[in-house]
Amino acid sequence: MKHFFTIIGGMGTEATETYIHQLNERTPANRDQDYLNYILVNHSTVPDRTAYIKDHNQPNPLTPLVADIKDQSKLGPDFFALPCNTAHYFYDEMQAVTDIPILHMPREAVKEIKTKYPNARKIGLIATEGTIFDHIYDQEIKAAGYEFLAPSRSVQDQTNQLIYDNIKENNHVDRRLYHGLVQQMFDETGCDALVLGCTELSLAQDREPVTDKPMIDSQSILVDRSLELALKTQKQ
Repeated sequence: MKHFFTIIGGMGTEATETYIHQLNERTPANRDQDYLNYILVNHSTVPDRTAYIKDHNQPNPLTPLVADIKDQSKLGPDFFALPCNTAHYFYDEMQAVTDIPILHMPREAVKEIKTKYPNARKIGLIATEGTIFDHIYDQEIKAAGYEFLAPSRSVQDQTNQLIYDNIKENNHVDRRLYHGLVQQMFDETGCDALVLGCTELSLAQDREPVTDKPMIDSQSILVDRSLELALKTQKQ
């Protein structure tokens, strides 16, 4: 297969399915042959990223992720996409084992702020506790010149409930819970824009979208970047 990319997914599977669905929907295609060439590695048994980040005695997700990158690199993809924000804790280690570029999901999301909301100065984030704990996003947000605003304990607890109890466990988006925690985040922080820094939150935004707030959907942006890069490499 000529000119394809590899998606390292399954973290979680429903969120990866949303990424694939959006990617196919946005591809300018009028026939089967117009769609993108890609390989999906739905590695659902990768250990929980947040559990390891908070406690290094837990199973290490890096081991299977590095194995996936090495195995797929032998096939020669043009690039990798990794639709899991928390897994970007291991980005440098994964990129170190391959010469093939890995799209950096949080970095691409932060870049989009300037384009979408040029007057924004204060940027909020809702995400897994692992992503909050390891500062994946606040480092990128501060480096881009913005003020970073973290969620309160109350917002984080509701976010955890939505991600784990609703979506991961039951494949269900509680609209009232999702919209409520987003509203609370804006009310409490006064942020100019809010980053959805977890693919389960992107899934919630896809199914029950908040349309009246300035939102940065990290997975949706990864879809756009994947599409742009894939179409560019197809022409080479």
